[in-house]
Amino acid sequence: MLEKIRQSEPIAPQLFENLRSAIVEMRLKPGEALSEKDISLRYGVSRQPVREAFIKLSEALPNTKAGKHVSSQMLRSGTSPAPNYGEAQSAESKAYFVHKLKIALKELRETEIWLKIIAKAQMIKPDALLEPLIKETDELIAILFSSVETAKKNKP
Repeated sequence: MLEKIRQSEPIAPQLFENLRSAIVEMRLKPGEALSEKDISLRYGVSRQPVREAFIKLSEALPNTKAGKHVSSQMLRSGTSPAPNYGEAQSAESKAYFVHKLKIALKELRETEIWLKIIAKAQMIKPDALLEPLIKETDELIAILFSSVETAKKNKP
């Protein structure tokens, strides 16, 4: 069983440490896929702290030239979709709305590629930490792609 989250302390660092410990101590099986939803349900927390664990993931990359480069790129592309989506929500025209959604979609696709590079290069072991992030990225890509297509069809 995973450790309980203490609500009196910041949740994201506890979540990251609990997941890391569960993997290292083999309480989670190697290769066991965990989605953001599964993690949030297991720990009884919202999805936001799970997303914050994504940032911690970038910090866990090796302190090598490659690790620093991938970390930097992943942080940039991985934290960009939310602000772009926020801008799309307050767009003054449908064209600007579609434009901002497309930027968020582009950044999500780039993030997905960086996550797959990290997994393929085995930069973080075990890569079970990457599974929920890749799955969440796939889900967000599908949602934004549908939103862009719907918005284009509804253009005047």
